Amino acid sequence: MSEHGHLLTLPLVFLAAAVLAVPLARWLRLGAILGYLVAGVLIGPSVLGLVSAPQTILELAEFGVVLMMFLVGMELEPRRLWAMRRPIFVGGSLQLLGCAAALLGLALWLLPMGWRPALLASLGLAMSSTAVAMAVLAERHIGNTSAGQGVLSVALFQDIAAIPVLALVPLLAAEGAAPGSGGWQALKAVAAIATIVLGGRLLLRPALRWIANSDTPEIFTAAALLLVLATAALMQAVGLSMALGAFLAGVLLAESEFRHELETDLAPFKGLLLGLFFIAVGMGLDLNVLREQPLLVLGLLAALLLAKTAVLLPLARGMRIAPVERPVFVILLAQGGEFGFVVFQQGQQAGLLSATQGSALVAAVALSLATTPALLLLSDRWLVPRLAQRRRLKAGASAPLSEPQQAPVIIAGFGRYGQIVGRMLHANGLSATVLEHDADQVESMRRFGWQVFYGDASRLDLLRTAGAAEARVLVLAVDDIGQSLAIAALAREHFPQLQLVARARNVEHMLRLRELGVRLIERETFDSALMSARSVLELMGLEPAMARKLAWHFRRHNLQQLEELAPHQDDHDKLIALVKQGRRQLETLMAQEQRPGEHGGESGEGEHWNRR
Repeated sequence: MSEHGHLLTLPLVFLAAAVLAVPLARWLRLGAILGYLVAGVLIGPSVLGLVSAPQTILELAEFGVVLMMFLVGMELEPRRLWAMRRPIFVGGSLQLLGCAAALLGLALWLLPMGWRPALLASLGLAMSSTAVAMAVLAERHIGNTSAGQGVLSVALFQDIAAIPVLALVPLLAAEGAAPGSGGWQALKAVAAIATIVLGGRLLLRPALRWIANSDTPEIFTAAALLLVLATAALMQAVGLSMALGAFLAGVLLAESEFRHELETDLAPFKGLLLGLFFIAVGMGLDLNVLREQPLLVLGLLAALLLAKTAVLLPLARGMRIAPVERPVFVILLAQGGEFGFVVFQQGQQAGLLSATQGSALVAAVALSLATTPALLLLSDRWLVPRLAQRRRLKAGASAPLSEPQQAPVIIAGFGRYGQIVGRMLHANGLSATVLEHDADQVESMRRFGWQVFYGDASRLDLLRTAGAAEARVLVLAVDDIGQSLAIAALAREHFPQLQLVARARNVEHMLRLRELGVRLIERETFDSALMSARSVLELMGLEPAMARKLAWHFRRHNLQQLEELAPHQDDHDKLIALVKQGRRQLETLMAQEQRPGEHGGESGEGEHWNRR
């Protein structure tokens, strides 16, 4: 086959494997990640042999993890990241060192290997998969929960710890390492991080602003990819995790005006490359070592999961993670990680691990990644409901949401917004089934006598149990924009009879809800801000009746303008022109309303402004 034919065949193989395996895995409720892994195993050298160089594909596909961490970084403002320093360094170090110590003890006790290869293997197995963890957090919309923040903190520390772990490989090897090489490596790492932070502060925004002014969308997308690649390459050059560099660049842009544009441009690349990464991991699984050494591989897998679970359970308690969220925290960090592949490869090249040992360790890590979706599914169906029930019973609450509900209204989210809706319904004799994803909020509301059920409303099975098939109204009051949109899409697809009443965080959220067919939408701060503006007008001397009238006109004009903006939300220049035009129209309207005798004004009463 020609070179061009080969280049065309690889994308065909990958896309066909993903399109067939992932929907099947989702239909079986095993998750997309397991579908990608199974697809990789099938097309890899151990089964069909359609792809013969999985390691090369894996190196390319790691860019998907890099893009994902860049987007995660853009969700964290620098001050919020600084507030997480304790869980990152204390929780992360306890996880890494504790798991490594537990695995080292088991290795020395059960395996015929010296302490040096055992230490290297333990450190590699102690690492967790950033790719799987972040993908699961995003898929389940639990990034802002205590478990999600705990997983992110530990993952960040593991990325930081990558350089000392890799620097340890030559020190453990028989030939040793040059004196001072570890210090020089650390100095280069600090210099690289400083370059990213200072360069991002001083140069990043002006450069992006200059590129955006070129009015060439594809060049802005290219610049976004260049930014991620450059930071990743810089970190790789000094031996640090590429994902860590991309994460830092994302944090520096978390407060910039380009955040949403960058997210929109990079999200499709992230999804495709992340799927390719999981396929490459599946291709790298050596089934021969499973056939030849099944007890060794399965023993390593069991030791990996059990030892890390024993460390992570008390750690979750110490990090104050809610009991119902601890299973997700433990499962996502108990698995092995993609960094382990790098450590084991380096160990083989340095002569610390034999080919059989390296293959067995890689197989154990790959199997741990493959079992993670299944463990999460078992946890959702068996463990989490029992933990939630125990917590509710401890708080004196009623039974969990195990029986189908029949209330005509479902409220998804019971924070400050959902509570107002719930109180209004209750005061008028209407019942509602309330779903809330924050365990602490559930417990707090139950103390006040509200029947609130713990659960993620973006799960189809939970919506069915909540009675969505028979209910008349679903109130979207969740705080997270992504989760709100996911619930709206799910309800539109599976429960077309449901009338959706939604809370919108901002105009962009409102427009995206409208795209999903939601029509009854209220922006959470719009009316309160309008009431404040009306109060200011009155304090400045305007008569209360006129202030109320002007506020009503402003509200009507704003809603009409949003109708005009909706078809052009992707055209930045058109939006700016329409907003400026609307501002002039509003000024003209307000001036007309305040002139006596014009457009419904109160003639004969003199000026409405009381000059002071």
